Amino acid sequence: MNLSGPEYYGSGGEAIAKEGHGKLLEQPYSQRVGGYTDVMKPLIDFFVAAFLLLLTSPIMLVIAVMIKLDSKGPVIFKQERYGKNGIKFNIYKFRTMRTDAPKYGLSPTTSHDPRITRLGRLLRKTSLDELPQLLNIIKGDMSFVGPRPEMKRIVEESYTDLERRRFLVKPGITGLWQVSEARKEPIHHNLQYDFHYISNVSLQLDIKIIFRTAMVMIKSNTF
Repeated sequence: MNLSGPEYYGSGGEAIAKEGHGKLLEQPYSQRVGGYTDVMKPLIDFFVAAFLLLLTSPIMLVIAVMIKLDSKGPVIFKQERYGKNGIKFNIYKFRTMRTDAPKYGLSPTTSHDPRITRLGRLLRKTSLDELPQLLNIIKGDMSFVGPRPEMKRIVEESYTDLERRRFLVKPGITGLWQVSEARKEPIHHNLQYDFHYISNVSLQLDIKIIFRTAMVMIKSNTF
């Protein structure tokens, strides 16, 4: 299975995702998937997240103490995002930035960004700042694999009906976009990867994305 993503076409400023053979992704999502996304995927997410939360809880406790010692402010950073069916939720991360940084500002593109704390550079480089999102998965807000949850400001200011198709599935910690070469560009400029995932979601694809995510993290250590 190809993880490179579909082609991306546009006309009049509107983006359209197409499969490799060029056919528009017009078949209803509900006709493309069944018990996996409705039953099996949520169960797998819940039990794996609960196990990993138990396994990593000592590490998370150490990180929490180090954050308090490194800089002033809360341990957990919360930000409102859009999830499945357009329902808003608070995403959890370990705080990696100064408290005076704009909450909904642009994400840092370099580790030298002055908004990032000393410890925050390490947490972001190793993706340990994402560990609290295990709680989001247990709560049912997120999945391990899916479209990255978009910020409230971007959705409310620029999303069209086409882009809102991302809300057909739960957002994920990792996804097809995150393991593509386009991951260095803004999420909302590369929605074709999310459309492709939504139209081809399966256990096999999720396993391949998770495996590719691990490989990307090992090779670059900057994911």
